[in-house]
Formats: sequence, structure tokens, C-alpha cells
Amino acid sequence: MSVTSQEEAVVADFATLADPYRPELLAYCYRMLGSVDEAEDQVQETMLRAWRSFAGFEGRSSLRTWLYRIATNSCLRAMENRGRRPMPSDLSSPAADPAGPLGSEQPEVSWLQPLPDALVTAGLADPATIVATRASLRLALTAALQYLPARQRAVLILRDVLGWHAAEVADLLGVTPAAANSALQRARAHLAQAGLMEEALREPDAPADRALLDRYAAAFEAADVAALAELLRADAALEMPPQPYWFTGRDQVRRFLRSRVLTEPGRFRLLPTLANGQPAFAAYLREPDDVFRAHAIQVLTVSGGLVARIVSFNDGRLLRPFGFPAELPAGSGDPAGPAGEPWGGGPASRQP
Repeated sequence: MSVTSQEEAVVADFATLADPYRPELLAYCYRMLGSVDEAEDQVQETMLRAWRSFAGFEGRSSLRTWLYRIATNSCLRAMENRGRRPMPSDLSSPAADPAGPLGSEQPEVSWLQPLPDALVTAGLADPATIVATRASLRLALTAALQYLPARQRAVLILRDVLGWHAAEVADLLGVTPAAANSALQRARAHLAQAGLMEEALREPDAPADRALLDRYAAAFEAADVAALAELLRADAALEMPPQPYWFTGRDQVRRFLRSRVLTEPGRFRLLPTLANGQPAFAAYLREPDDVFRAHAIQVLTVSGGLVARIVSFNDGRLLRPFGFPAELPAGSGDPAGPAGEPWGGGPASRQP
């Protein structure tokens, strides 16, 4: 066998063994970094480093553990010279007057990004595993993790999210079990002190009612603010990164949407998807040339049969990882979105 064919065999063998771990590694890197773009980069870096070292892999740990070790070190290096990815509610109190002057964008802030479910659940056959994966990627948990120092973040994810044993985490990080447990306790205490622990690790509600989501989309597209407000909890919140301001309370959200966003029917198109284990929409904004262009990914938190939080990530580039096009011709039908059925149900039946 020539050197070239040997190398080809190693590449093929590595790909066969390692590729099934890509989705869970992407989910892990996303939890660490809060960015789907950075997570994809670090998974690529992990696979490249692992492939280069594969010939020397002795199997003293499982391949999965070895890949997580490489991914963890890669993420820790990536986090050395940058701050956490916040949400607007992390940086300021809610805005007092939806109709008054509002703060401008802060380009120096790297905001938290949404993660398409399809990227991390593709290939999973076990429904319980899919549910657990989605639950562990909720925005509240991902945002809470951003408060932690890098190594504490890794320990908390590995222990409390992925369920690893203390000895496994200690071996992966090259520390003693006592040091790993100490880091875990500090991470838990940090989140608890910030009032985030209970919310971050709370079990999600039952899947959102399909009728509620259809009514939300129909009201948004029709600019029917009154109908939309009926779907909101009294303490509902609205965030719109990269806008630094945010609102809390049904009336405040309603006033902002009426005066600033839903100013005329047909201004928006909403197409269903899933992000961070939550119901979501790809939002398109109609431009003066009558073309709907990618505008935002809206992620909804549903509680008690009503919408408790709307996070509208107002960056049209974020639709790309979800498999949506950059623009829609006016009057076009719904395009093919990411793999999988919206919200875990059948194809959308509502009328635009």
C-alpha cells in the first residue's frame, strides 16, 4: 500500500468514526461561545486537529472524550481575548418610554446568536434525545452560561448539561476531581447570585400550541397589534439585538410594536422554524422595491399557553444557517426552510 493510499485510508477511517459527533460538538461549542458562526469554526478546528493527530490516537479514552478535549481547548483559546456575548437585558434596565428616544446600536458589542435546531438534531433518531438536546440549548440557559468564566463554563456544561462524572471532567481538563468540583460549585454559585440558576436549569414547558404560533404569525403579518397583545403574558418581554434597548410588560411591548414596528399590514412575512429548542420564525421585511429581505430570527418563549418573551435577532445574515434565502419575491409561497417540520408539527397551514 502506498503512502498516498495509507493516508486516504486514515482520512476515510477518521471521517467514518468522527463525523457522527459533529452535531453534538457544535451544540457544545455553541454553549461555550454563544455564536453559531464561532461554534462552526471551532468544530472545524477540532476536526482538523483531531485528524492531524489521529494516527497517534491510542484509545486510552473514547474517541468522543478525546474530541471533547480538543473542542474544549479550542474554545478556551478562542475565549481568551474576547468578552461574553450578552443580551440587551443583561446590559440595561428596560426602556421606560416605547415612543420616546431610544438608544442607538452598539457595534462594539458581540451579541448572543440563535442556534438552528436542525444543525444539532440532524441524524438523531431517539425522540427523548432530541427533546433533551433542545431543552439544553434554551436561550435562558445559553445566556446564563455567558456570565461564567471560561473554565467554569466548560465544567458546568459538562457536568450539569451533558451529565459527565466529576472524574471524566477532571481528566478532560487536566485537573483533580476536587478542582473540577470546586469549579462547578463556583459556577453554580455565580449563576445563583445573579438570579439565573433557577431560570437557566428549569425544565421547559410542554411544546408550544400550534394554534398559538399560527395566531402570532398571522397577527404579526397583518399588523394586528391588538390580536398580538392577546397572545402575550402580562409580564411579557421583548428584546431585539443589536438594538440595546428592550421592553417588559404587555402594554410596553404593545406600544412599541404599534409605534415602531407593525405600522402597516403586509410589512413582514414570518416563516416557521426552530431555534434553541424553541419555536421561532424567520422574519422578512418588505423593502421599497416590494421585495421581502431577510431581517431577523424571532425566538419565542411560551409559558402557560401565552408568549412570555420575544427575542428578535435583527440581523438578516442569521437566516443563512437556518437554510432560508436572503430574499423573497413579493407574493411568493413559503420557501423550503431547514430540514425538519416546523415546531415539531406538520407543514404550515396558515395563510399569509
